[in-house]
Amino acid sequence: MICTVVGARPNFMKMAPIVNEARRRGIAQLFVHTGQHYDQRMSDIFFEELGMPQPDLYLGVGSGTHAEQTARVMLLFEQVLLQQRPQLVVVAGDVNSTLACALTASKLSIPVAHVEAGLRSFDRSMPEEINRVLTDHISDLLFTTEPSGRLNLLKEGIADSAIYFVGNTMIDTLCQHLEAAKKREPWRTFGLQPREFGLVTLHRPSNVDNKATSRQIASALQQIGQELPLIFPIHPRTLKNGEGLWEAIPGLKIVEPMGYLDFLGLMSQAAVVITDSGGIQEETTALQVPCVTVRPNTERPITITEGTNQLVPPITDQIVSAVKNRSVKIGNRPKLWDGKAAQRIIDVIQSYLDTKH
Repeated sequence: MICTVVGARPNFMKMAPIVNEARRRGIAQLFVHTGQHYDQRMSDIFFEELGMPQPDLYLGVGSGTHAEQTARVMLLFEQVLLQQRPQLVVVAGDVNSTLACALTASKLSIPVAHVEAGLRSFDRSMPEEINRVLTDHISDLLFTTEPSGRLNLLKEGIADSAIYFVGNTMIDTLCQHLEAAKKREPWRTFGLQPREFGLVTLHRPSNVDNKATSRQIASALQQIGQELPLIFPIHPRTLKNGEGLWEAIPGLKIVEPMGYLDFLGLMSQAAVVITDSGGIQEETTALQVPCVTVRPNTERPITITEGTNQLVPPITDQIVSAVKNRSVKIGNRPKLWDGKAAQRIIDVIQSYLDTKH
């Protein structure tokens, strides 16, 4: 039996194809949701839209500091592993649940597979970077999405025999649901036409917790919004920390967090996406939609070298300039981003488990 784990919204799109492929092949599976994202908008709707089975176990850890959240996941997940003793634990991405579950399994000598291994921003001030590095170094199977992942892992002393370049399961999910997302025509809700609006997401502490930085970004959005309507599905934390900043911008439509299909539908038809998210850099590259990432670095360099992404610092003039010049960046879909990554992952897992018998 394998144990597949999700915890926060970014995990769902990465794990859904793996969970469903394992189920399709009849592999015994314990599906665990830690509950790091726990409300209906941020969690439940994704299971329905992605066609995922309901979790076998829901740990319900909720919010808290990084230490509190990580500790609660470890305490609860340890009991699951002691009772169930799976042959392998499969985690994805870089959220707190990823590291917590990988570390708990490793301490119990249960092998760990990390989906989306090897990505590095080389910025240790980002909690996600710490989670990525530590998870990789206690994993037995490392599944990479782009060539930089393998190079980073080799430089850190990971054995080449443990690394598998399989592609990107987020793109599996995108390929599967894109047509259904477009058919919903979510832009009509806002009275807009395809390619005549921009889409905004912001949630990183470095952007939304610092008032001076937030004002720089808000000023850019105000200027852009004068010529291009902007839709901003706002993260609850971003809204709270903004203290009315974002709501005061004309041309910026603030909406609640969306389900996957409506968001994908909007993203696929946007003129530009302005974000600080990692996964959205990949999705826009696959969709060939211009992406302006408000960050000094990215752990997904292929979205820049081959894709539609460009990095800009949180400085008003540079954000505005990047959006105005977005048509200059024409990208290609990277190798193995073909909708079949989960099949390759399960092939490797089956072979690995067979050798363990």
